[in-house]
Amino acid sequence: MSGWDLWSKLPAVDYGDGGPGAVNFIIDHAEVDFVFVQDKKVKELLNPNCSSAQRLKAMVCFTSLTEEDNAKASQMGIKTYSWTEFLHMGKENPQEISPPQPFNICTIMYTSGTSGDPKGVVLTHETIAIFVHGIDLFLDQFEDKMTVDDVYLSFLPLAHILDRMIEEYFFHKGASVGYYHGNLKELRDDIMELKPTFLAGVPRVYDMIHEGIKKALQELRPLRRWIFDALYNYKLSWMKRGYKHKYASPLADLLAFRKVKAKLGGRIRLLLSGGAPLSSEVEEFLRVTCCAFVVQGYGLTETCGACTIGFPDEMCMVGAVGAPAVYNELRLEEVSDMGYNPLGNPPFGEICVRGKTIFSEYYKNPELTRESFKDGWFHTGDIGQMLPNGVVKIIDRKKNLIKLSQGEYVALEYLENVYGFTPIVDDVWVYGNSFKSMLVAVVVLHEENAKKWANLNGYTGSLSELCSLSKLQNYVLSELKSTAEKNKMRGFEFIKGVILEPVPFDMERDLVTATLKKKRNKLLKYYQAEIDELYQNLAAKL
Repeated sequence: MSGWDLWSKLPAVDYGDGGPGAVNFIIDHAEVDFVFVQDKKVKELLNPNCSSAQRLKAMVCFTSLTEEDNAKASQMGIKTYSWTEFLHMGKENPQEISPPQPFNICTIMYTSGTSGDPKGVVLTHETIAIFVHGIDLFLDQFEDKMTVDDVYLSFLPLAHILDRMIEEYFFHKGASVGYYHGNLKELRDDIMELKPTFLAGVPRVYDMIHEGIKKALQELRPLRRWIFDALYNYKLSWMKRGYKHKYASPLADLLAFRKVKAKLGGRIRLLLSGGAPLSSEVEEFLRVTCCAFVVQGYGLTETCGACTIGFPDEMCMVGAVGAPAVYNELRLEEVSDMGYNPLGNPPFGEICVRGKTIFSEYYKNPELTRESFKDGWFHTGDIGQMLPNGVVKIIDRKKNLIKLSQGEYVALEYLENVYGFTPIVDDVWVYGNSFKSMLVAVVVLHEENAKKWANLNGYTGSLSELCSLSKLQNYVLSELKSTAEKNKMRGFEFIKGVILEPVPFDMERDLVTATLKKKRNKLLKYYQAEIDELYQNLAAKL
Protein backbone atom coordinates (compact mmCIF):
# COMPACT_ATOMS: atom_id res chain seq x y z
CA MET A 1 0.00 0.00 0.00
CA SER A 2 1.42 3.42 -0.97
CA GLY A 3 1.54 6.38 1.43
CA TRP A 4 -1.34 8.02 -0.39
CA ASP A 5 -3.48 4.85 -0.13
CA LEU A 6 -3.06 5.00 3.63
CA TRP A 7 -3.95 8.71 3.85
CA SER A 8 -7.18 8.19 1.94
CA LYS A 9 -8.66 5.51 4.20
CA LEU A 10 -8.21 6.92 7.71
CA PRO A 11 -10.88 8.35 10.02
CA ALA A 12 -10.33 11.89 11.26
CA VAL A 13 -9.40 12.90 14.79
CA ASP A 14 -10.49 16.42 15.78
CA TYR A 15 -9.47 18.36 18.84
CA GLY A 16 -10.06 21.93 20.01
CA ASP A 17 -7.41 24.37 21.19
CA GLY A 18 -6.92 22.55 24.47
CA GLY A 19 -3.25 23.36 24.91
CA PRO A 20 -0.08 21.23 24.76
CA GLY A 21 -1.30 18.75 27.39
CA ALA A 22 -4.42 17.95 25.38
CA VAL A 23 -2.43 17.54 22.14
CA ASN A 24 0.01 15.16 23.82
CA PHE A 25 -2.84 13.11 25.33
CA ILE A 26 -4.87 12.88 22.10
CA ILE A 27 -1.99 11.82 19.84
CA ASP A 28 -1.25 8.97 22.22
CA HIS A 29 -4.86 8.06 23.04
CA ALA A 30 -6.07 7.98 19.42
CA GLU A 31 -2.80 6.44 18.18
CA VAL A 32 -2.45 9.21 15.62
CA ASP A 33 0.00 8.64 12.73
CA PHE A 34 -0.62 11.72 10.57
CA VAL A 35 -1.38 15.31 11.60
CA PHE A 36 -2.50 18.46 9.80
CA VAL A 37 -1.24 21.51 11.62
CA GLN A 38 -1.29 25.31 11.53
CA ASP A 39 2.15 26.87 11.10
CA LYS A 40 2.01 28.61 14.50
CA LYS A 41 1.21 25.28 16.22
CA VAL A 42 4.17 23.35 14.77
CA LYS A 43 6.57 24.32 17.58
CA GLU A 44 4.01 23.15 20.16
CA LEU A 45 3.86 19.78 18.43
CA LEU A 46 7.65 19.42 18.19
CA ASN A 47 8.20 20.56 21.78
CA PRO A 48 10.06 17.92 23.88
CA ASN A 49 7.16 18.05 26.38
CA CYS A 50 4.86 16.66 23.66
CA SER A 51 6.36 13.18 23.99
CA SER A 52 3.57 11.50 21.98
CA ALA A 53 4.76 13.28 18.82
CA GLN A 54 7.50 10.63 18.62
CA ARG A 55 4.94 8.18 17.22
CA LEU A 56 3.95 10.43 14.28
CA LYS A 57 4.79 9.32 10.74
CA ALA A 58 3.93 12.47 8.81
CA MET A 59 2.91 16.09 9.30
CA VAL A 60 1.15 18.38 6.81
CA CYS A 61 1.42 22.11 7.45
CA PHE A 62 -1.35 24.29 6.01
CA THR A 63 1.31 26.74 4.80
CA SER A 64 4.95 25.62 4.88
CA LEU A 65 7.44 24.75 7.59
CA THR A 66 10.66 26.58 8.46
CA GLU A 67 14.01 24.89 7.87
CA GLU A 68 14.44 24.60 11.64
CA ASP A 69 11.07 22.84 12.07
CA ASN A 70 11.77 20.56 9.12
CA ALA A 71 15.10 19.56 10.63
CA LYS A 72 13.60 18.93 14.07
CA ALA A 73 10.77 16.83 12.58
CA SER A 74 13.27 14.84 10.52
CA GLN A 75 15.29 14.05 13.66
CA MET A 76 12.10 12.68 15.22
CA GLY A 77 11.43 10.51 12.15
CA ILE A 78 8.46 12.60 11.00
CA LYS A 79 8.00 13.15 7.26
CA THR A 80 6.88 16.75 6.58
CA TYR A 81 4.79 18.21 3.76
CA SER A 82 3.73 21.72 2.92
CA TRP A 83 0.12 22.09 1.78
CA THR A 84 1.28 22.54 -1.82
CA GLU A 85 3.37 19.36 -1.65
CA PHE A 86 0.47 17.44 -0.15
CA LEU A 87 -1.92 18.51 -2.93
CA HIS A 88 0.67 17.61 -5.54
CA MET A 89 1.08 14.14 -3.97
CA GLY A 90 -2.67 13.60 -4.35
CA LYS A 91 -2.62 14.60 -8.02
CA GLU A 92 0.29 12.28 -8.70
CA ASN A 93 -1.44 9.35 -6.98
CA PRO A 94 -5.10 9.28 -8.15
CA GLN A 95 -7.28 6.79 -6.31
CA GLU A 96 -10.74 5.37 -6.87
CA ILE A 97 -13.32 6.57 -4.38
CA SER A 98 -13.87 4.03 -1.63
CA PRO A 99 -17.28 4.83 -0.09
CA PRO A 100 -17.48 4.19 3.68
CA GLN A 101 -20.01 1.94 5.36
CA PRO A 102 -22.57 3.67 7.63
CA PHE A 103 -21.03 2.15 10.77
CA ASN A 104 -17.44 3.21 9.88
CA ILE A 105 -15.91 5.88 12.11
CA CYS A 106 -16.02 9.28 10.46
CA THR A 107 -14.50 11.33 13.28
CA ILE A 108 -13.22 10.92 16.80
CA MET A 109 -13.94 14.42 18.11
CA TYR A 110 -12.25 15.23 21.39
CA THR A 111 -14.21 17.47 23.70
CA SER A 112 -12.00 19.99 25.47
CA GLY A 113 -13.92 19.33 28.69
CA THR A 114 -13.92 21.43 31.85
CA SER A 115 -12.03 18.84 33.91
CA GLY A 116 -9.82 15.80 33.39
CA ASP A 117 -8.50 14.47 30.10
CA PRO A 118 -10.38 15.14 26.83
CA LYS A 119 -13.02 12.57 25.87
CA GLY A 120 -12.93 11.04 22.39
CA VAL A 121 -16.48 11.19 21.01
CA VAL A 122 -16.91 8.66 18.19
CA LEU A 123 -19.16 9.85 15.35
CA THR A 124 -19.90 7.46 12.48
CA HIS A 125 -20.63 8.31 8.85
CA GLU A 126 -24.27 7.41 9.48
CA THR A 127 -24.47 9.86 12.38
CA ILE A 128 -23.09 12.75 10.30
CA ALA A 129 -25.22 11.92 7.24
CA ILE A 130 -28.47 11.67 9.22
CA PHE A 131 -27.77 15.00 10.93
CA VAL A 132 -27.21 16.73 7.58
CA HIS A 133 -30.37 15.18 6.11
CA GLY A 134 -32.25 16.15 9.29
CA ILE A 135 -31.34 19.81 8.78
CA ASP A 136 -32.76 19.56 5.26
CA LEU A 137 -36.03 18.27 6.74
CA PHE A 138 -36.03 21.01 9.40
CA LEU A 139 -35.52 23.82 6.86
CA ASP A 140 -38.24 22.45 4.55
CA GLN A 141 -40.77 23.91 7.02
CA PHE A 142 -39.80 27.50 6.32
CA GLU A 143 -40.40 29.94 3.50
CA ASP A 144 -36.83 31.27 3.47
CA LYS A 145 -34.49 28.75 1.87
CA MET A 146 -30.75 28.33 1.94
CA THR A 147 -29.05 28.80 -1.45
CA VAL A 148 -25.62 28.34 -3.01
CA ASP A 149 -25.16 32.10 -2.59
CA ASP A 150 -25.12 31.83 1.22
CA VAL A 151 -21.79 32.50 2.94
CA TYR A 152 -20.80 31.34 6.42
CA LEU A 153 -18.02 33.04 8.38
CA SER A 154 -16.27 30.44 10.52
CA PHE A 155 -14.55 31.77 13.65
CA LEU A 156 -15.29 29.02 16.17
CA PRO A 157 -12.57 26.39 16.62
CA LEU A 158 -12.65 24.02 13.64
CA ALA A 159 -13.03 21.05 15.99
CA HIS A 160 -16.09 22.60 17.67
CA ILE A 161 -19.11 20.45 16.83
CA LEU A 162 -21.34 23.44 16.01
CA ASP A 163 -18.88 24.83 13.46
CA ARG A 164 -18.06 21.37 12.09
CA MET A 165 -21.69 20.49 11.35
CA ILE A 166 -22.50 23.89 9.88
CA GLU A 167 -19.58 23.49 7.50
CA GLU A 168 -20.70 19.94 6.61
CA TYR A 169 -24.14 21.31 5.77
CA PHE A 170 -22.81 24.24 3.74
CA PHE A 171 -20.62 21.91 1.67
CA HIS A 172 -23.63 19.61 1.21
CA LYS A 173 -25.62 22.54 -0.20
CA GLY A 174 -22.79 23.88 -2.36
CA ALA A 175 -22.64 27.14 -0.37
CA SER A 176 -19.49 28.99 0.72
CA VAL A 177 -17.43 29.02 3.92
CA GLY A 178 -14.91 31.73 4.80
CA TYR A 179 -12.45 31.54 7.70
CA TYR A 180 -11.53 34.45 9.94
CA HIS A 181 -7.83 35.34 10.03
CA GLY A 182 -7.33 34.24 13.62
CA ASN A 183 -7.84 37.31 15.82
CA LEU A 184 -11.28 37.63 17.41
CA LYS A 185 -10.60 41.27 18.28
CA GLU A 186 -10.44 41.99 14.55
CA LEU A 187 -13.47 39.88 13.66
CA ARG A 188 -15.32 42.95 12.44
CA ASP A 189 -12.71 43.43 9.69
CA ASP A 190 -13.31 39.85 8.51
CA ILE A 191 -17.08 40.41 8.55
CA MET A 192 -16.80 43.58 6.45
CA GLU A 193 -14.49 41.83 3.98
CA LEU A 194 -16.48 38.59 3.56
CA LYS A 195 -20.01 40.01 4.01
CA PRO A 196 -21.45 36.72 5.32
CA THR A 197 -25.12 35.75 5.28
CA PHE A 198 -24.73 33.44 8.30
CA LEU A 199 -22.88 33.73 11.61
CA ALA A 200 -22.72 31.18 14.43
CA GLY A 201 -21.12 31.94 17.77
CA VAL A 202 -21.22 31.56 21.52
CA PRO A 203 -23.20 34.08 23.62
CA ARG A 204 -20.07 36.06 24.51
CA VAL A 205 -19.69 37.09 20.85
CA TYR A 206 -23.28 38.33 20.70
CA ASP A 207 -22.89 40.08 24.05
CA MET A 208 -19.99 42.01 22.52
CA ILE A 209 -22.10 42.96 19.47
CA HIS A 210 -24.92 44.06 21.80
CA GLU A 211 -22.56 46.11 23.98
CA GLY A 212 -21.03 47.73 20.87
CA ILE A 213 -24.42 48.83 19.54
CA LYS A 214 -25.49 50.10 22.98
CA LYS A 215 -22.27 52.06 23.34
CA ALA A 216 -22.78 53.68 19.92
CA LEU A 217 -26.32 54.65 20.96
CA GLN A 218 -25.03 56.40 24.08
CA GLU A 219 -22.92 58.65 21.86
CA LEU A 220 -25.97 59.85 19.88
CA ARG A 221 -27.75 63.11 20.64
CA PRO A 222 -30.74 62.65 22.99
CA LEU A 223 -33.29 63.24 20.20
CA ARG A 224 -31.76 60.61 17.90
CA ARG A 225 -31.55 58.17 20.82
CA TRP A 226 -35.24 58.78 21.58
CA ILE A 227 -36.14 58.15 17.91
CA PHE A 228 -34.13 54.90 17.94
CA ASP A 229 -35.91 53.70 21.10
CA ALA A 230 -39.32 54.63 19.67
CA LEU A 231 -38.63 52.73 16.42
CA TYR A 232 -37.29 49.77 18.42
CA ASN A 233 -40.42 49.52 20.58
CA TYR A 234 -42.70 49.99 17.55
CA LYS A 235 -41.05 47.19 15.56
CA LEU A 236 -40.88 44.92 18.62
CA SER A 237 -44.60 45.35 19.28
CA TRP A 238 -45.45 44.14 15.76
CA MET A 239 -43.03 41.23 16.02
CA LYS A 240 -44.71 40.15 19.25
CA ARG A 241 -48.04 40.14 17.41
CA GLY A 242 -46.65 37.51 15.04
CA TYR A 243 -45.28 39.60 12.17
CA LYS A 244 -42.04 38.43 10.57
CA HIS A 245 -39.09 40.70 11.27
CA LYS A 246 -38.87 41.90 7.66
CA TYR A 247 -42.54 42.91 7.63
CA ALA A 248 -42.84 44.23 11.21
CA SER A 249 -41.66 47.75 10.32
CA PRO A 250 -39.87 48.35 7.00
CA LEU A 251 -39.78 52.05 7.90
CA ALA A 252 -37.89 51.40 11.15
CA ASP A 253 -35.45 49.16 9.25
CA LEU A 254 -34.89 51.90 6.67
CA LEU A 255 -34.43 54.73 9.17
CA ALA A 256 -32.39 52.96 11.85
CA PHE A 257 -31.76 49.23 11.75
CA ARG A 258 -30.26 48.89 8.27
CA LYS A 259 -27.25 50.75 9.72
CA VAL A 260 -26.85 48.03 12.33
CA LYS A 261 -27.10 45.36 9.63
CA ALA A 262 -24.46 47.25 7.62
CA LYS A 263 -22.04 46.87 10.55
CA LEU A 264 -22.44 43.08 10.12
CA GLY A 265 -21.51 43.24 6.44
CA GLY A 266 -24.93 44.19 5.09
CA ARG A 267 -26.00 40.71 3.89
CA ILE A 268 -26.57 38.84 7.16
CA ARG A 269 -29.66 36.60 7.14
CA LEU A 270 -29.19 34.35 10.17
CA LEU A 271 -27.44 34.56 13.55
CA LEU A 272 -27.19 31.29 15.47
CA SER A 273 -26.15 31.10 19.13
CA GLY A 274 -25.01 27.94 20.90
CA GLY A 275 -22.63 26.67 23.56
CA ALA A 276 -24.41 28.41 26.47
CA PRO A 277 -27.71 30.23 27.06
CA LEU A 278 -28.05 33.62 25.34
CA SER A 279 -29.86 36.16 27.53
CA SER A 280 -33.41 37.09 26.53
CA GLU A 281 -32.47 40.78 26.51
CA VAL A 282 -29.64 40.31 24.02
CA GLU A 283 -31.60 37.90 21.80
CA GLU A 284 -34.61 40.22 21.61
CA PHE A 285 -32.40 43.23 20.87
CA LEU A 286 -30.58 41.44 18.04
CA ARG A 287 -33.84 40.12 16.56
CA VAL A 288 -35.13 43.68 16.27
CA THR A 289 -32.00 45.58 15.24
CA CYS A 290 -30.03 43.18 12.98
CA CYS A 291 -32.79 42.72 10.36
CA ALA A 292 -32.01 38.99 10.42
CA PHE A 293 -33.25 35.75 11.96
CA VAL A 294 -31.77 35.14 15.42
CA VAL A 295 -32.15 31.65 16.90
CA GLN A 296 -30.65 29.57 19.66
CA GLY A 297 -29.85 25.88 19.60
CA TYR A 298 -28.71 23.35 22.15
CA GLY A 299 -26.50 20.33 21.72
CA LEU A 300 -23.26 18.61 22.60
CA THR A 301 -20.44 16.92 20.72
CA GLU A 302 -22.14 13.68 21.81
CA THR A 303 -25.39 14.68 20.03
CA CYS A 304 -23.51 15.60 16.82
CA GLY A 305 -24.51 19.25 17.27
CA ALA A 306 -27.95 20.69 17.85
CA CYS A 307 -30.61 18.42 19.34
CA THR A 308 -32.98 21.37 19.81
CA ILE A 309 -33.28 24.30 17.40
CA GLY A 310 -35.19 27.56 17.59
CA PHE A 311 -37.62 28.61 14.86
CA PRO A 312 -37.04 31.86 12.93
CA ASP A 313 -39.41 34.75 13.75
CA GLU A 314 -41.05 32.95 16.69
CA MET A 315 -40.88 35.46 19.54
CA CYS A 316 -42.26 32.83 21.95
CA MET A 317 -38.85 31.14 21.69
CA VAL A 318 -36.81 34.12 22.92
CA GLY A 319 -34.69 33.02 25.88
CA ALA A 320 -35.14 29.33 25.01
CA VAL A 321 -33.18 26.89 22.84
CA GLY A 322 -36.03 25.77 20.61
CA ALA A 323 -37.95 22.54 20.15
CA PRO A 324 -36.51 19.01 19.88
CA ALA A 325 -35.05 18.46 16.41
CA VAL A 326 -36.82 16.26 13.86
CA TYR A 327 -33.99 13.69 13.92
CA ASN A 328 -33.94 12.87 17.66
CA GLU A 329 -36.15 12.31 20.69
CA LEU A 330 -35.85 14.24 23.96
CA ARG A 331 -37.20 13.73 27.45
CA LEU A 332 -36.64 15.05 30.99
CA GLU A 333 -35.61 12.81 33.89
CA GLU A 334 -36.09 13.54 37.57
CA VAL A 335 -33.16 14.90 39.62
CA SER A 336 -34.48 14.56 43.15
CA ASP A 337 -31.40 16.05 44.87
CA MET A 338 -31.97 19.32 43.08
CA GLY A 339 -35.75 19.25 43.33
CA TYR A 340 -36.31 18.92 39.58
CA ASN A 341 -39.44 16.95 38.67
CA PRO A 342 -40.48 16.33 35.03
CA LEU A 343 -44.05 15.67 36.19
CA GLY A 344 -44.26 18.99 38.05
CA ASN A 345 -45.76 22.23 36.84
CA PRO A 346 -43.70 23.47 35.09
CA PRO A 347 -41.71 20.30 34.26
CA PHE A 348 -37.97 20.34 35.04
CA GLY A 349 -35.35 17.61 34.76
CA GLU A 350 -32.13 16.34 33.24
CA ILE A 351 -32.23 16.42 29.45
CA CYS A 352 -31.93 12.95 27.91
CA VAL A 353 -31.66 12.36 24.16
CA ARG A 354 -31.77 9.36 21.84
CA GLY A 355 -31.72 8.82 18.08
CA LYS A 356 -29.47 8.09 15.14
CA THR A 357 -27.51 11.34 15.61
CA ILE A 358 -26.16 10.30 19.03
CA PHE A 359 -22.49 9.29 19.27
CA SER A 360 -21.67 5.58 19.39
CA GLU A 361 -19.12 5.56 22.22
CA TYR A 362 -16.35 7.34 24.07
CA TYR A 363 -13.19 6.04 22.42
CA LYS A 364 -11.40 3.46 24.59
CA ASN A 365 -13.66 4.29 27.54
CA PRO A 366 -16.45 1.68 27.76
CA GLU A 367 -17.11 2.47 31.43
CA LEU A 368 -17.86 6.13 30.78
CA THR A 369 -19.96 5.14 27.77
CA ARG A 370 -22.08 2.82 29.97
CA GLU A 371 -22.48 5.55 32.61
CA SER A 372 -23.73 8.03 29.99
CA PHE A 373 -26.48 5.78 28.59
CA LYS A 374 -29.45 4.36 30.45
CA ASP A 375 -32.10 2.37 28.59
CA GLY A 376 -30.85 3.77 25.30
CA TRP A 377 -31.06 7.41 26.42
CA PHE A 378 -27.95 9.61 26.52
CA HIS A 379 -27.88 11.66 29.74
CA THR A 380 -26.53 15.13 28.99
CA GLY A 381 -26.04 16.39 32.54
CA ASP A 382 -27.91 19.60 31.63
CA ILE A 383 -31.10 20.61 33.43
CA GLY A 384 -33.95 21.80 31.24
CA GLN A 385 -37.45 23.17 31.58
CA MET A 386 -40.15 22.17 29.09
CA LEU A 387 -42.35 25.16 28.33
CA PRO A 388 -46.09 24.69 27.55
CA ASN A 389 -45.47 25.14 23.81
CA GLY A 390 -42.95 22.25 23.75
CA VAL A 391 -39.90 24.51 23.72
CA VAL A 392 -36.88 23.72 25.90
CA LYS A 393 -35.11 26.17 28.19
CA ILE A 394 -31.70 25.35 29.75
CA ILE A 395 -31.62 26.41 33.39
CA ASP A 396 -28.83 24.52 35.17
CA ARG A 397 -26.05 21.96 35.04
CA LYS A 398 -26.36 18.78 37.09
CA LYS A 399 -22.60 18.36 37.61
CA ASN A 400 -22.12 21.89 38.92
CA LEU A 401 -24.22 21.17 42.01
CA ILE A 402 -22.40 21.45 45.35
CA LYS A 403 -23.52 21.00 48.93
CA LEU A 404 -22.51 23.63 51.49
CA SER A 405 -21.53 22.67 55.04
CA GLN A 406 -25.06 23.42 56.33
CA GLY A 407 -26.47 20.83 53.88
CA GLU A 408 -27.92 23.24 51.32
CA TYR A 409 -27.43 22.45 47.63
CA VAL A 410 -26.20 25.22 45.33
CA ALA A 411 -26.26 25.26 41.51
CA LEU A 412 -23.11 27.20 40.63
CA GLU A 413 -23.72 27.71 36.90
CA TYR A 414 -27.22 29.05 37.55
CA LEU A 415 -25.83 31.58 40.05
CA GLU A 416 -23.13 32.67 37.61
CA ASN A 417 -25.74 33.27 34.91
CA VAL A 418 -27.79 35.43 37.29
CA TYR A 419 -24.89 37.37 38.83
CA GLY A 420 -23.47 37.90 35.33
CA PHE A 421 -26.21 40.47 34.64
CA THR A 422 -24.80 42.80 37.32
CA PRO A 423 -23.55 45.93 35.44
CA ILE A 424 -20.15 46.05 37.19
CA VAL A 425 -19.56 42.37 36.29
CA ASP A 426 -18.05 41.23 32.98
CA ASP A 427 -17.71 37.60 34.10
CA VAL A 428 -17.93 35.72 37.39
CA TRP A 429 -16.81 32.39 38.82
CA VAL A 430 -18.69 31.32 41.95
CA TYR A 431 -16.97 28.98 44.41
CA GLY A 432 -18.04 27.01 47.45
CA ASN A 433 -17.44 23.58 48.96
CA SER A 434 -18.84 21.15 51.51
CA PHE A 435 -16.56 22.47 54.27
CA LYS A 436 -17.75 26.07 53.98
CA SER A 437 -21.12 27.66 54.69
CA MET A 438 -20.58 30.68 52.41
CA LEU A 439 -20.04 31.31 48.72
CA VAL A 440 -17.27 33.50 47.34
CA ALA A 441 -16.56 34.64 43.80
CA VAL A 442 -13.88 35.85 41.44
CA VAL A 443 -15.36 38.80 39.55
CA VAL A 444 -13.92 40.01 36.24
CA LEU A 445 -14.74 43.70 36.25
CA HIS A 446 -16.63 45.38 33.43
CA GLU A 447 -13.89 47.84 32.47
CA GLU A 448 -16.05 50.75 31.35
CA ASN A 449 -18.41 50.59 34.35
CA ALA A 450 -15.52 50.11 36.79
CA LYS A 451 -13.82 53.24 35.44
CA LYS A 452 -17.08 55.19 35.69
CA TRP A 453 -17.24 54.20 39.36
CA ALA A 454 -13.61 55.29 39.82
CA ASN A 455 -14.25 58.71 38.27
CA LEU A 456 -17.31 59.29 40.44
CA ASN A 457 -15.37 58.34 43.55
CA GLY A 458 -12.20 60.27 42.79
CA TYR A 459 -9.91 57.36 41.96
CA THR A 460 -7.42 57.13 39.09
CA GLY A 461 -5.18 54.34 37.94
CA SER A 462 -5.34 51.20 35.86
CA LEU A 463 -8.04 48.59 36.19
CA SER A 464 -5.50 46.35 37.92
CA GLU A 465 -4.85 49.04 40.54
CA LEU A 466 -8.58 49.59 41.07
CA CYS A 467 -9.01 45.87 41.86
CA SER A 468 -7.03 46.28 45.09
CA LEU A 469 -9.37 48.96 46.48
CA SER A 470 -11.44 47.68 49.40
CA LYS A 471 -14.05 50.34 48.64
CA LEU A 472 -14.54 48.92 45.14
CA GLN A 473 -14.70 45.38 46.55
CA ASN A 474 -17.47 46.50 48.92
CA TYR A 475 -19.30 48.21 46.05
CA VAL A 476 -19.14 45.04 43.92
CA LEU A 477 -20.48 43.01 46.87
CA SER A 478 -23.38 45.45 47.32
CA GLU A 479 -24.20 45.24 43.59
CA LEU A 480 -24.14 41.42 43.71
CA LYS A 481 -26.42 41.55 46.77
CA SER A 482 -28.82 43.81 44.88
CA THR A 483 -28.90 41.33 41.97
CA ALA A 484 -29.52 38.45 44.38
CA GLU A 485 -32.41 40.28 46.05
CA LYS A 486 -33.99 41.21 42.71
CA ASN A 487 -33.89 37.55 41.70
CA LYS A 488 -35.28 36.38 45.09
CA MET A 489 -32.26 34.22 45.87
CA ARG A 490 -32.01 32.36 49.16
CA GLY A 491 -29.60 33.68 51.79
CA PHE A 492 -26.99 30.96 51.31
CA GLU A 493 -26.85 31.81 47.56
CA PHE A 494 -25.59 35.33 48.32
CA ILE A 495 -21.91 36.03 47.59
CA LYS A 496 -20.11 36.89 50.85
CA GLY A 497 -16.65 37.71 49.53
CA VAL A 498 -15.05 38.68 46.22
CA ILE A 499 -11.70 38.66 44.48
CA LEU A 500 -11.55 41.30 41.75
CA GLU A 501 -9.86 40.39 38.49
CA PRO A 502 -8.96 42.94 35.75
CA VAL A 503 -8.33 40.35 33.01
CA PRO A 504 -10.99 37.99 31.53
CA PHE A 505 -10.64 34.27 32.20
CA ASP A 506 -8.64 33.05 29.20
CA MET A 507 -7.22 30.00 27.45
CA GLU A 508 -3.64 31.25 27.86
CA ARG A 509 -3.91 30.52 31.59
CA ASP A 510 -5.93 27.37 30.85
CA LEU A 511 -8.93 28.75 32.77
CA VAL A 512 -11.54 28.23 30.04
CA THR A 513 -12.13 25.88 27.13
CA ALA A 514 -12.07 26.92 23.47
CA THR A 515 -15.78 27.76 23.79
CA LEU A 516 -15.17 29.83 26.95
CA LYS A 517 -16.64 27.29 29.37
CA LYS A 518 -15.04 27.63 32.79
CA LYS A 519 -12.54 24.95 33.88
CA ARG A 520 -13.50 24.92 37.55
CA ASN A 521 -10.63 22.77 38.75
CA LYS A 522 -8.10 24.99 36.94
CA LEU A 523 -9.74 28.15 38.30
CA LEU A 524 -9.56 26.75 41.82
CA LYS A 525 -5.88 25.89 41.42
CA TYR A 526 -5.11 29.34 39.99
CA TYR A 527 -6.95 31.31 42.70
CA GLN A 528 -6.49 28.84 45.60
CA ALA A 529 -4.23 31.06 47.73
CA GLU A 530 -6.51 34.11 47.38
CA ILE A 531 -9.63 32.03 48.11
CA ASP A 532 -8.06 30.56 51.27
CA GLU A 533 -7.13 34.05 52.46
CA LEU A 534 -10.64 35.34 51.65
CA TYR A 535 -12.29 32.57 53.70
CA GLN A 536 -9.91 33.28 56.60
CA ASN A 537 -10.89 36.95 56.55
CA LEU A 538 -14.60 36.08 56.42
CA ALA A 539 -14.20 33.66 59.36
CA ALA A 540 -12.45 36.36 61.40
CA LYS A 541 -15.46 38.65 60.97
CA LEU A 542 -17.94 36.09 62.34
